[in-house]
Amino acid sequence: MKQSENDLKMNYSAEQEYPDLSKHNNHMAKVLTPEMYANLRDKETPSGFTLDDVIQTGVDNPGHPFIMTVGCVAGDEETYEVFKDLLDPVIEDRHGGYKPTDKHKTDLNSDNLQGGDDLDPNYVLSSRVRTGRSIRGFCLPPHCSRGERRGIENLSIESLDSLDGDLKWKYYQLIDDHFLFDKPVSPLLLASGMARDWPDGQGHNDNKTFLVWVNEEDHLRVISMQKGGNMREVFTRFCTGLTKIEALFKERGHEFMWNEHLGYVLTCPSNLGTGLRAGCACQTANLSKHDKFGEILKRLRLQKRGTVGGVFDISNADRLGFSEVELVQMVVDGVNLLVEMEKRLEGGDAIDDLMPEQK
Repeated sequence: MKQSENDLKMNYSAEQEYPDLSKHNNHMAKVLTPEMYANLRDKETPSGFTLDDVIQTGVDNPGHPFIMTVGCVAGDEETYEVFKDLLDPVIEDRHGGYKPTDKHKTDLNSDNLQGGDDLDPNYVLSSRVRTGRSIRGFCLPPHCSRGERRGIENLSIESLDSLDGDLKWKYYQLIDDHFLFDKPVSPLLLASGMARDWPDGQGHNDNKTFLVWVNEEDHLRVISMQKGGNMREVFTRFCTGLTKIEALFKERGHEFMWNEHLGYVLTCPSNLGTGLRAGCACQTANLSKHDKFGEILKRLRLQKRGTVGGVFDISNADRLGFSEVELVQMVVDGVNLLVEMEKRLEGGDAIDDLMPEQK
């Protein structure tokens, strides 16, 4: 019988196989020790995902000196249990002290959101909420076979064709000349194996306000968005769409990966829990130059991604340990405050009295 790749590695000692992580800045490298590697390297999940598969993206990508990346991925739902000795401390480190005994909370009732329908459109150019979902019974994208990927694609098309109204769905395979997400170039997607067979079994729908990507980093990526500052409308469509999508998959005998500790299970440990990123494109040219801008965002539990001309994408920094409603509420309240600060600075006034408390 032909030996597996993992069996062949056992011909060499753990010391010989242990990766050089001396120049790495990611959560995996921070946690993984030679002793842990030796204890875990001969384990694998029922589908055959190994420790070296888990850490490969973090080995290949040392990370940025000032930005801590995660450095590991899951290949199936069982990865988080089989390799918990590594992944539990990574999750705790990445998610602000979230412990193995903690339980996640889910809240997809948009009626529980306070406000959010009147973010000033002079400063808030667009609003968006996105998340991922994994379909139980399939390997995750770093480990799924070509046939599994096509199975996910077919199941998604069959299920989502039932959506109607402002959720109506028309599917485009990426072999068509209508790309919404491009050929993978990200080191995470490439090193983890998620870019295999591109673009076979991958695609998206084409709706200006409600999008579903199939077989990118996660089985499904669900996005609700629109121009302007009505985050409530965006979040309501998001919650309605996700609830309908989950019901449609359940009708066909497929649940989403979820448990009470990790919430919704996704490929990257950074997206566990809600997997949610709610963001607003904000015109904050003056505030973004303020020496306390970074501290303000940190206190609000928000993060920024820069674009051009003083426009920043402002979104929640957390994913796990907070519900969907709580995270969107942080964005709504935080963006309202940022807009108020920007208006003050435009008028030449100080913003010291508006500094938020640490959340």
